[in-house]
Amino acid sequence: MLQYLVILLDDTSVAYCHAENPLRERNLIPLDTLKKAILFGMKENLMIQYVYPDYDLPEEYNEVIESIDHVKIGRDVAVYSEVPKSIAAENAVLRLSIADFIAKQYDIAAILPQVTRLNICLTDTETFKDEQAEDYKKALATFNAVLINQYKAGKQPQLNILTDRLQLKEMHNCGAGDSNITIAPNGKFYLCPAFYYDEKMGISNRLNHHKPSSERSVGNLETGLQISNPQLLKLDHAPLCRICDAYHCNRCIWLNQKVTWDNNTPSHQQCIIAHLERNAARDLQQQLKAAGFSAGEEIKSIDYLDPFDVREQF
Repeated sequence: MLQYLVILLDDTSVAYCHAENPLRERNLIPLDTLKKAILFGMKENLMIQYVYPDYDLPEEYNEVIESIDHVKIGRDVAVYSEVPKSIAAENAVLRLSIADFIAKQYDIAAILPQVTRLNICLTDTETFKDEQAEDYKKALATFNAVLINQYKAGKQPQLNILTDRLQLKEMHNCGAGDSNITIAPNGKFYLCPAFYYDEKMGISNRLNHHKPSSERSVGNLETGLQISNPQLLKLDHAPLCRICDAYHCNRCIWLNQKVTWDNNTPSHQQCIIAHLERNAARDLQQQLKAAGFSAGEEIKSIDYLDPFDVREQF
């Protein structure tokens, strides 16, 4: 069931997840299209998430934007593509390569106490090598140490790759095309912003790869939302994911298509990273409980990092 409507206010709106935004030419959403998108969100009872470019919008846009409850990505939620020295916002997204995340772990650890929530987004998950697992595991342990100290100091900052799993009892993934949908400046629906960027860049449609067209939209504001085989975006049609307890995993369908050519089948790399985080969250949970803090339902010990390797056990 849809819960969120993501509205890209411009072609140059900030990238806030795995996919980079390669578009550099400004293309502000027409004011009439913005009004229609908001009306769609109101009719469907969706929470609006505006994605901002790096320039100030005309005043008439601001008035329309404020006409409904919303979140401003790129404003309320600060987005960084390199590690800042300080963060003024309560909520922030930090987009880094795997190598930079590992190399700059102590710089990131230094800013963690400054925020209420920090989301780490790895921009090159598909390049992850098994040989990097140990270094990634050590970096996660660095953040566990910071989080433990923060809890003892009376603070509880959230770090998506570790603390989310403590609270979850079921999958809570990105949900592109299932719990959220994106409206682009052209008035068309896309499963997420990355599919719009692919279309604009002329990248062929992996979902229907027998077709030469790069068309990636799933409907428009005039004719409505038209997702082919929507069940193939859902967890109950994902054989690996529905038996997995790395509940915090993004399960990025854009990345799935890019690497495995299947919406519901994550790549080996995505699973390994998610399970390294899941196991580190288990370590954090045990440390918190030893220090006298409540830390959610017990995360059990496992002996694998990719559910595909043990699928016959389920």
